[in-house]
Amino acid sequence: MQAKHLLIICGPTAVGKTVLSVQLAKYFTTEIISTDSRQLYKEMNIGTAKPTQQEMQGVPHHFIDCVSIHQHYTAGDYEQNVIKKLDELFTQHNVVIMCGGTGLYIDAVCKGFDEGMESNSEIKKQIAQQYHLNGLIWLQEQVKKHDVDFYTQADINNPQRLMRALEVCLTTGKPYSSFRKNIAVKRSFGVIKILLNEERESLYAKINQRVDEMMVKGFLKEAESLYPFKHLNALNTVGYKELFDYFENKTSLAKAIELIKQHTRNYAKRQITWFKNDEDCNQFYPSDIEKIKAFTEIIIQNN
Repeated sequence: MQAKHLLIICGPTAVGKTVLSVQLAKYFTTEIISTDSRQLYKEMNIGTAKPTQQEMQGVPHHFIDCVSIHQHYTAGDYEQNVIKKLDELFTQHNVVIMCGGTGLYIDAVCKGFDEGMESNSEIKKQIAQQYHLNGLIWLQEQVKKHDVDFYTQADINNPQRLMRALEVCLTTGKPYSSFRKNIAVKRSFGVIKILLNEERESLYAKINQRVDEMMVKGFLKEAESLYPFKHLNALNTVGYKELFDYFENKTSLAKAIELIKQHTRNYAKRQITWFKNDEDCNQFYPSDIEKIKAFTEIIIQNN
């Protein structure tokens, strides 16, 4: 029986992961699992740059539009659900593709993840009080101090996620990211990681253009429809958060759009740092489709 392989296409936002993954899915006649922690949510469409039906080109995609913003969903949940889906897909395909930029979710699938830390109500209360007193920058600095690995990958504009990470750090005396299991779970499939990256100037231009396109497609209206739920964890994220500030007259629309671009560029930089620190990642340009096919085929043939 031929060995099964999970081909992971990862990298910063807007680099071109979706286009390449669809091309590879057609080449290997397979399906795609999304590993984007925001595209999971049914209610968040334009602001998360979900692939359209046209962009999917008939290739089945999984873990898009499968959770409501009103549900609590963790990396541990994602791990369990994806492993179950992979067991199913590998009965039909020798190669399955995973595409996205959420490093924590990718690690959960490849290595396992343990979020079983009990909540410490007193520490949680103290962190919340300090956050409301000192603001987001203080919270970001505390998380960076206690767990720089998590900080480099996390959406640092999401206070709920940062407070949870800090709570675990202070409760256990260990980095939150260390609860990604130190001894990787043995999987029944091989993993091939492709990191897409390109020159920073080009990537940042793509990010800026994508934000402009989102606004043209109706992102402002989408954010307005979700504004009543702005307190939910899923919506404490780049794009929505800046537009919520605009609705509250804390900033102008032009400034909000500029901040979305800036914060997205910041996030892309942290994503690149995360993946470059993964020695299993093999870096290519988004245009290297033939090189990636050849590289993948060699690994598959030798395993």
